[in-house]
Amino acid sequence: MILRVVHTTSYTYSAPVFLEPHSFRLHPRSDGYQRPVRAHLQVDPRPGVCTACLDAEGNQVFHAWFDGKTTRLGVRSEFEVETLRVNPFDYIVTEASACRVPAEYSRGLSALLSPYCAVAPACGAVAELARTLARESGGETLAFLSLLARRIFETTERVVREDGGPLPAEETLRTRQGACRDLAVLYVESCRAMGLAARFVSGYHASRETRDRRFMHAWAEVYVPGGGWRGYDPSWGLAVSDRHVAVAASAASHGAAPVSGIFRGDGATSRMAAELTIQIGPPGAGE
Repeated sequence: MILRVVHTTSYTYSAPVFLEPHSFRLHPRSDGYQRPVRAHLQVDPRPGVCTACLDAEGNQVFHAWFDGKTTRLGVRSEFEVETLRVNPFDYIVTEASACRVPAEYSRGLSALLSPYCAVAPACGAVAELARTLARESGGETLAFLSLLARRIFETTERVVREDGGPLPAEETLRTRQGACRDLAVLYVESCRAMGLAARFVSGYHASRETRDRRFMHAWAEVYVPGGGWRGYDPSWGLAVSDRHVAVAASAASHGAAPVSGIFRGDGATSRMAAELTIQIGPPGAGE
């Protein structure tokens, strides 16, 4: 499937400000699940220096340094990507100790995945949820992962919150509502409670849902030996296939932030506005 994404974000400041170095994680990931066809990032004002690199977790990051003062910052990301994962269950688990939960990884994998297995403090209620679903799924890892996504979807109201970081998993579990990033964190922490390596993903979802505005999306990925990193979206209660486009993944949500940076200005405040369009098919084709 070909997805075409145009995402513009603008920040306006109440007074001229200095922009400190900014980082942008908006380039579609290139892996066995998706293949960028073309991608272009435009930043206004034009940075004095701009570099691209892979960060420690394999995300493509653009770093920008700015000159002088400005009253606005505009970012436009436009790309086409071919999504390749039609069947999200096209693999066999290759380590017996990971076939059931609580799961264990081999010594080599365990060392590599340790940042994605760290359990957040004070997550007793989340751990209890994970244990309950492990019992309901018969202790089978893949059944647990699907049931967890479906149960969060069925019991939690999804809300739109345009700014701010994800809420703690226990708060989302207690209030039974949250934005997609909140549900993603709840999913990640529930998996980690069962010994499964999980990480936070930011990107886009070409849903069939009709709404006035689209927003960036967040979900989770879990490492399954034999399958690698596999996506699960608790906002929709499903395993990720060819309607999701990942741009960044990290052990912590801030490591997958699409834009990060600060500004300096006496008493200046900022406002953000964003616009997102997603089309399926070649340019000009609608959903």
